Amino acid sequence: MLGRQFAKYVSSNILGMMGISFYILADTYFVAAKLGADGLAALNLAIPGFTLVNATGLMVAMGGGVRYSIYRSQGKAREANETFTKTVLTGLAFALIYFLVGCFFAEEFSALLGAEGHILPMTSSYLRILLFFGAFFISNDMTLAFVRNDGAPRLAMMAMICGSLTNVVLDYVFIFPLNMGLFGAALATAISPVVSILVMSWHWFRKRNNFHFCRVKKIWRNSLDFCRLGVSAFINEISSGIVLAVFNLLILGISGNTGVAAYGVVANIALVGVSIYTGISQGAQPLISQSYGAGQKEDTKRLFGYTLLTAFGASVLLVAVAWAFASPLAAAFNQEGDPAMQAMAETGLRYYFPGFLFAGINMVSAVYLGSVERAAASFAIALCRGAVAIVVFAVVLSVLWGMTGIWLAFPAAEAVTLLLTMVLLRRKRNTGKEG
Repeated sequence: MLGRQFAKYVSSNILGMMGISFYILADTYFVAAKLGADGLAALNLAIPGFTLVNATGLMVAMGGGVRYSIYRSQGKAREANETFTKTVLTGLAFALIYFLVGCFFAEEFSALLGAEGHILPMTSSYLRILLFFGAFFISNDMTLAFVRNDGAPRLAMMAMICGSLTNVVLDYVFIFPLNMGLFGAALATAISPVVSILVMSWHWFRKRNNFHFCRVKKIWRNSLDFCRLGVSAFINEISSGIVLAVFNLLILGISGNTGVAAYGVVANIALVGVSIYTGISQGAQPLISQSYGAGQKEDTKRLFGYTLLTAFGASVLLVAVAWAFASPLAAAFNQEGDPAMQAMAETGLRYYFPGFLFAGINMVSAVYLGSVERAAASFAIALCRGAVAIVVFAVVLSVLWGMTGIWLAFPAAEAVTLLLTMVLLRRKRNTGKEG
């Protein structure tokens, strides 16, 4: 029974997250086909800003979802509704900040991410639209989390897939027939969460939702709690943006815009891997939190075991695909047939992807620890892999080996983080605490 529940939740969320990664790849493909290496470089430079918005939404959503699920498993309906209300208010406060940044500081933000010269207006145009629509991206993340924790993972999956397909179709229409360039790509991406939210509204129309708005007090104290429990989701998501920003700046000094475009190919394909682990984590989180909240220790441990096995199996598959199909994968995004870009992207895929053998275990372990209220341990893993280790290795190895060092920074950082993950998980067992 537990295994079937796990398979239902995790498979639904993996499919939904794969849909999201598919539309990111479609963005990259259409931009590369229409605007070439310059468009691809501009898109790659803008993605960290977009990742920041999504990471914020996931942090608030996952943290609120964990707390909501625990309260529900304990029969505390009032506290569960207060959690939902405060989560939404917290998310919208962040969205307002991003909207103001988009209004007044889009170019400065783009320059901070490394855009310059004729690339700067392309990057800022893309980023401005995504920041304007930040409320929809964050609301979508929150709605997905609560619908999933409310026992409707398949509806959440359908919402993600419908939003992704809408984005792919509009990407093509806006970029090619309407010739709207990067602005069109950004607009297509911005519309997709609106479609996803509309699909999930069916959960309310059927009157099956157990979460409702209510009057609340002391919002900000609880907001910190949501952020604390969801911080690993934030860092897991933002790490890709941090890596992009740092790597872009380093690569500009090593290989120029061609190197940035090649890294854009590797990074966008790698987002497929990240989306799989995010799907596994988000699918397992409601079940783990429910078992933990109900005091079912053995079920909590079994669910974590299922999560680790699923993540490792996905890692092996990802590495095999990257090694076997490096050439055609790179060529698909090299529409101009640039031999230098092709060679760099192929090498990057083969050196970068083995890092997923460690990354999958690190990512799902961090979310698991957050799901059982071990926020400090979850934060330590996420911070190590998503910011500290990756930045240190990127700087040091790029100095030693140039572009080869850039590609090797990811597996090196994840391998070091895995040692920390093993220590923290072992410490939890030895203290005799839950999980």
